[in-house]
Amino acid sequence: TEHKGPGPPPSKSTTYYDIWDSHHVRLPCSPENRYPVEENKEKKLVKRWDLIQSSLRLGIANGYQLQKAILAYNSRYCKKWSFHMLENFFSQSSETYKQKFFNVILPRMVDLALSLPAICIEPIPLMSSQRNCKVTITQQQIACLLSNAFFCTYPRRNSLGPNSEYANYPDINFSRYLFNGYGSWQNSPFYEKLKTLLHYFEKVCENMPTGTVTFERRSLSDFPLWEQSPCHLRGLHLSNGGRIEDEGTGLLQVDFANKFIGGGVLSSGLVQEEILFCICPELIVSKLFVEKLDDNECVIITGAEQYSSYTGYADSYKWAGNFNDTTIRDEHGRRCRQIVAMDATCFRRQAIQYKPQNVRRELNKAFCGFFCDYDPEHSPAVATGNWGCGAFGGDPIFKGLIQLMAAAVAGRDLCYFTFNDEDLMEDLREMHLFIKQHKMPVCDLWKLIVSYHKQ
Repeated sequence: TEHKGPGPPPSKSTTYYDIWDSHHVRLPCSPENRYPVEENKEKKLVKRWDLIQSSLRLGIANGYQLQKAILAYNSRYCKKWSFHMLENFFSQSSETYKQKFFNVILPRMVDLALSLPAICIEPIPLMSSQRNCKVTITQQQIACLLSNAFFCTYPRRNSLGPNSEYANYPDINFSRYLFNGYGSWQNSPFYEKLKTLLHYFEKVCENMPTGTVTFERRSLSDFPLWEQSPCHLRGLHLSNGGRIEDEGTGLLQVDFANKFIGGGVLSSGLVQEEILFCICPELIVSKLFVEKLDDNECVIITGAEQYSSYTGYADSYKWAGNFNDTTIRDEHGRRCRQIVAMDATCFRRQAIQYKPQNVRRELNKAFCGFFCDYDPEHSPAVATGNWGCGAFGGDPIFKGLIQLMAAAVAGRDLCYFTFNDEDLMEDLREMHLFIKQHKMPVCDLWKLIVSYHKQ
């Protein structure tokens, strides 16, 4: 349900009702969801939900039958989707796990997916561009929606071409990940990512969590005048060990996001955002309804639970087993974990990041993420790190300065993780100390940046 305020509203509905339009998620169980089938050499439109139910209820004992069931209601992709990687995953799994998956886990996932009209009884509004809105969903509803994503049931979401209806939305059906051949060998990142995601389904199907998660799209129209801001830098805690998701309990945790939220979690990606979405898969459901982020927007997610542990990063990523999340819940049943998804600019040439218009864009984006509108005097610190660096080409020290400036105006301290880079940690410490000792306000830092660019 869409609402205002920090917490979720009470539900207004007890029975399913459907809205099939461009402002809401087109659910696969909608009576308006039709699909062409051939019968007696004639094509006719049938309710796609009936086709989905009959296909998934046939009984699936192996990877081939899973492929056949999914293609029954995605027939136009018969020659486009390759199931070799999924088959390879099961061929490398133990016989015990295969038996458990096809005899226990998958049937429960089918039951969960097909319970959609009973579990998700209210239409889900699309969180479209330039709208300030919140959506609160129960963890059971999220599990149901993600089970449908696994079985690729969402209509009009397989085509991501520039003229498609959902061109400005992320992918949500698991087809790009499961059926397009990312990785093919045991212990590859593909294998480890799939183990992580399947562990989530196994866990929720065994013991369904009863909390809620709130998704907020924030679009700001008024930003600070950085060249005039008198604010001074706040506190900075630095760590070259530890991780945002482990050490950032109780803090606002930054997701180094793609403008299409979730990035490549449902394809080949396995860096900070994708790993976060793997170990906390409830975040993935945001891909169903969050439109591409504009320069003045971010997404705040409150209450997501962590289900898995991991080691490594990118090509060295490995699932490290179950994670028992003991984070306390608030009065709305949400885990006290708040994540802000904010996308940095990708700089093809490093030098252009110092242009004033690019600096302003990054400052505004960080401020949008750090700003707290309902309790600005008691905002927790921000847990962050090398936002927009690595493949995005950002200068880590400069990006650290930008986040310090944005946090200063937003009234928050910064907890910065350098991910085992001790030199960067010391450089940031010295920079912060120098600025504090010389009592330089944000406006002076802006002038220095402009001067540096001119030079």
